[in-house]
Amino acid sequence: MKVLDPVWGIPVDTERTPFKAEMWGRTYYSIDEQHMRRFVEGQRVAYFSMEIGLRNDIPTYSGGLGVLAGDTIRSGSDLKIPMVAVTLVNRMGYFRQVVSETGEQLEYPDPWDPAAFMRELPDTVEVRIGEREVRVKTWMYDCQSPAGSLTPILFLDTDVEGNTDEDRQITSYLYGGDDIYRLKQAIVLGIGGARMLDALNFNVLKYHMNEGQSSLLAMELLRRNGMDANKTRDRCVFTTHTPVAAAFFSFPYETVRELLGDEFDLEKIRVFAGKDRFNMTALALSLSTYVNGVARAHMESSTRLFPGYHIRAITNGVHPYTWTSQPFRELFDRYFHGWANEPELLVRIDTVPHEEVRNAHMSAKAALMRYIKEKTNTDLDINTLTIGFARRMTAYKRAALLFSDLNRLKKVLRRGPIRIVMAGKAHPQDEQGKELIRDIYTFKETLKGSIDVIFLENYDIDLASRLTSGVDVWLNTPLPPYEASGTSGMKAAFNGVVNFSVLDGWWVEGWMEGNTGWAIGPVPDAPPSVEDRRAMELDDLYNKLEYLIVPKFYNEKDNWATLMRNSIGKVASHFNTHRMMRRYASEAYL
Repeated sequence: MKVLDPVWGIPVDTERTPFKAEMWGRTYYSIDEQHMRRFVEGQRVAYFSMEIGLRNDIPTYSGGLGVLAGDTIRSGSDLKIPMVAVTLVNRMGYFRQVVSETGEQLEYPDPWDPAAFMRELPDTVEVRIGEREVRVKTWMYDCQSPAGSLTPILFLDTDVEGNTDEDRQITSYLYGGDDIYRLKQAIVLGIGGARMLDALNFNVLKYHMNEGQSSLLAMELLRRNGMDANKTRDRCVFTTHTPVAAAFFSFPYETVRELLGDEFDLEKIRVFAGKDRFNMTALALSLSTYVNGVARAHMESSTRLFPGYHIRAITNGVHPYTWTSQPFRELFDRYFHGWANEPELLVRIDTVPHEEVRNAHMSAKAALMRYIKEKTNTDLDINTLTIGFARRMTAYKRAALLFSDLNRLKKVLRRGPIRIVMAGKAHPQDEQGKELIRDIYTFKETLKGSIDVIFLENYDIDLASRLTSGVDVWLNTPLPPYEASGTSGMKAAFNGVVNFSVLDGWWVEGWMEGNTGWAIGPVPDAPPSVEDRRAMELDDLYNKLEYLIVPKFYNEKDNWATLMRNSIGKVASHFNTHRMMRRYASEAYL
């Protein structure tokens, strides 16, 4: 049976597996090869990312980097920026988290079937890994926009007949295995991805590397260009997300030589990737004509890390429609026609009555309370001030900072009741992160009867959407300068949730004290010692909760609604991936 494709307006075969675009509520069908050829004729930006988060049932992401990549692609499609994205299929996902009653994180595989969501293409390419040629195939996912455009996403896969069992597992686990496994994945992504684009006849204008794991594509281009660095730089854009040198991926040259063989002249590559170790971030920096950090503060820290490089700042954002809850979508639709594609229209939120903003938020909050009831069998008063914290559980995020002084935290209750809702995964090899979860469960028991502390397991896209729309205050407590950007507070802003955060990453730019939310601790250029900084942060954390946030929430309803409107009009209207992608298009791609 043939139907008209709702985006292309061309006949397509409905016997192919349909999929529903998760956020748009419409069913699309894959286009056939004839129309795919038409689609790839023009020049495109090739966006490479080790992880891309698109939807819950495609678990090819671990956290903020992957979710940002998904939002980037959605906005690129909405804005009709000609793009194609490349990632790994990661068949076993990241992991499914279960937390015991004592806070022990248990990890389980999270397998998924790409055939249920995308189509397998017949083309394969080969990459040299060790003594073998490894075949790579790809699955194509159509990221379709109601604006009338489509961005194809290529999911590279080494589970190909003819490969050894070991090689078939290279694209199975996101951030799994040891350094050798991760370098193999980088080879498939960067070198294999560049070759696959050629095999599919994509005409690539620019290659955009989202973090250093994809930088081997620049080395592949360098080889093709006869080691001409200038020709290679003209084609490459690099976005770094890492604020500290210790977190960059690097490998001994001997290891790289063992895996790549003599196809690449590693002695000449040292000029670009580092003299002593093969540094993937240095390689991307050296071979890109445009390099950017993901917030102004991150640009400054990156410039200090890499003196001599011209590093710009394009502050991250979130996809407007994806992260706006249904009650606020309906509210915005009534007042700001076209807001999803022009989120700057939300600056007019002051024209919306307080009562309507409150009602939209209470609907989203009620949905979160129902979810918590379903998952924990806990009845919660919807009128209680609810503080949300959901992050990757790792030491620098300081998930337990709020519990540093339980006596001071309990004093806040003199002004009114509070509850704390938390979520987050620790990497399976991060023992400090797992210890944080155990600590939270200990504090949860200690505070029982005075403050409800709820930890929701298996943090994913769906849960992130529920939390960032259903709490009243969004808490963020990273240790500066380790938060390159962060985006969860931006998601909260689209739902009228107020931010309360350490001044790091994007919040340095979004913060207007008492207007868009509150700061925790000193401004970034203040030079206190580690001890002084922590003392200032704790003073702000407890004092602002007790004397500003809780009283305003309970006693100044209209002023709190004004804060909610400011969060939408002054934060969400700017910190979105539509604004971000317009800047990439005008500054980096063109």
